[in-house]
Amino acid sequence: MRWSVVGLLATVLLGAGIAFMTHMPGRSHSGALPPLAPEAILLRTRLQGHVKVLAGDIGERHLWRHDALESAARYIEASWTGMGHVVASQRYVAYGKPVRNLEVALPGSVQPPEIVLVGAHYDTVAGSPGANDNASGVAALIELARLLAGSRARRSIRFVAFVNEEPPLFYSPDMGSRVYARRAAERGERIVAMLSLETLGYYSSASGSQRYPNSLYRLFYPDRGDFLAFVGNLDSRPLVRTVIEAFRRHTAFPSEGVAAPGWWGGVHWSDHWSFWREGYPALMVTDTALYRYRYYHTAGDTPDQLDYESLVRVTAGLARVVAELAQ
Repeated sequence: MRWSVVGLLATVLLGAGIAFMTHMPGRSHSGALPPLAPEAILLRTRLQGHVKVLAGDIGERHLWRHDALESAARYIEASWTGMGHVVASQRYVAYGKPVRNLEVALPGSVQPPEIVLVGAHYDTVAGSPGANDNASGVAALIELARLLAGSRARRSIRFVAFVNEEPPLFYSPDMGSRVYARRAAERGERIVAMLSLETLGYYSSASGSQRYPNSLYRLFYPDRGDFLAFVGNLDSRPLVRTVIEAFRRHTAFPSEGVAAPGWWGGVHWSDHWSFWREGYPALMVTDTALYRYRYYHTAGDTPDQLDYESLVRVTAGLARVVAELAQ
């Protein structure tokens, strides 16, 4: 009798814990997607163009192809300056080579010390042109700076392109976001929300197209890889819930969220991890990468593999989320 009570209690506690991590406000969109408006079609052209340059013309870009890495940095910089933004470079040396993070800052009108930061890494793993990982995230980052350029937000907004996210720099002191987050903490900067854009360009409505790090996820999430995921740790749960609620309210596109222990498989695999290390609330926005995309970290990760219509919807939806966070 005693063990049955213990078992029941354990089951209740497990269920409560899982609900705490997986239950999100609002409802994921289901059914047909609305047609793209004319401005969305123009956005699709621009996003596709950025991916083509980064993953097609430049291709594999990392410390051991330093010229290509710097070509990508110059392209992002030129894209932003062409919109009228002032671009700052955070320069440092990694493995004896000069590298840089790139930043566009939009000062807040009422609460400028509070910062909403959106970031994406522009380097690739060796051997891959990195169309989805992470030219898709960088393309969205570039265009978010265009979409929000005229906003008069209460809080400050920053767009940051990070270098050196991929192995062997991941988790190292030379990881671009690690350098940036450490400096922000040293300066006492008040980053109230950080969104890491990581592999945003692949979606599939086929049954069985979505996999997960462990079987527990399959009990609560779809088996179709047609959704955008918002992923954070337990400390960032309020941010995850705020962001996904805003996305669902503004955007007709499937979405799922989780706020789980940071050590769970996949939860910490991007630049948001660097901000957790400094105590900032941060999350990853992703198509789930290797759990859906067969070309992850391979030579096959080319621009023709991506779903640009979905990338448009995701980018436009994120613009509305960031604008709301900044207000």
